[in-house]
Amino acid sequence: MASASSQIMLSCKNLWKVFGARPAYYFDTAGYQIDPDGLTARLRREGHIPAVVDASFDVKRGEIFVIMGLSGSGKSTLVRCLSRLLDIEHGTMEFDGQDLAKISGPDLIEIRRRKMGMVFQSFGLMPHLTALENIAFPLKLQGVARPEREARAREMLELVELGNRGDALPSQLSGGQQQRVGIARSLSTNPDLWFLDEPFSALDPLIRRQMQDEFLRLQSQLKKTIVFITHDIMEACRLADRIALMRGGKIIQLGTPAEILLQPVDDYVSDFTAEVALTRAIRVRDLARPALGDLPEGPVVPPAAPIEVILPALASGQRQFRVEGDDSLVLDATSVLEVLKRDARHGLGPEGGRG
Repeated sequence: MASASSQIMLSCKNLWKVFGARPAYYFDTAGYQIDPDGLTARLRREGHIPAVVDASFDVKRGEIFVIMGLSGSGKSTLVRCLSRLLDIEHGTMEFDGQDLAKISGPDLIEIRRRKMGMVFQSFGLMPHLTALENIAFPLKLQGVARPEREARAREMLELVELGNRGDALPSQLSGGQQQRVGIARSLSTNPDLWFLDEPFSALDPLIRRQMQDEFLRLQSQLKKTIVFITHDIMEACRLADRIALMRGGKIIQLGTPAEILLQPVDDYVSDFTAEVALTRAIRVRDLARPALGDLPEGPVVPPAAPIEVILPALASGQRQFRVEGDDSLVLDATSVLEVLKRDARHGLGPEGGRG
């Protein structure tokens, strides 16, 4: 069995990013104990901006780790630190066992080119290049021969279901298609770690939902390690294996979507998640429990499915459901009814809005 450490791709401890005249001054003395709240208050009094405050977390191999918060919470600054587009003032970042904060020059460029993929809100496609050429461009920078890089780009076009649009210029593509090309380009080098900073927020709601579906489809095939940034709690709950919720530069709660929705650590998190319909955000596996006695006859439900999928069967009288892939787990109607009561108290229906 693999060790716990081997399951971690990115490990971050006590990260600080501060904007100001001389922020590193406060971190020059080695070995002293930092008081995060006290230091944050002092930095702000003296005109600095503590954008990331004492952030610690691990990103597991193959998981979708979502960093979310409102505008100004520090989430985009944090992901730029993780990709070394910004340097941190204090803390450690280990990427595949390497101290990422200490890597510089050609070695850092090589890691970004070969091991990291990045997608941002602005699609960033080069307007004079076709979709195929945009996707192949990172491989061109690596010195990959033209036949090989174009073959890889065609594979990526097929992966994002744009195989017939390789000759199109960005101006000839819809917003959703442009973002698919951006995603394909970021995957062309087969990165180990994939960063996506609000990649769908500029899209119309329907296209955004379709892109989320596409993203989950791709992840089911590729099993990438992903750090995904969003300000949308429903998007976070739909996509994430785990969520880090930020406020004022700090991570104030870290956990699965179900943990954050059902066990908020404070009133801010509770208010932040109050309008989320749990029937859409909570998944079967979050409420499943070990079976007592014989397994029930009846429906088998996927563990990752939102519990809204079982509501028709529940209404028709079904009281237990078997969980696909695990003969020891069942989902009981009582657990689902508690979730429905919570939504009812908040005036939320299964469709996700106020009733």
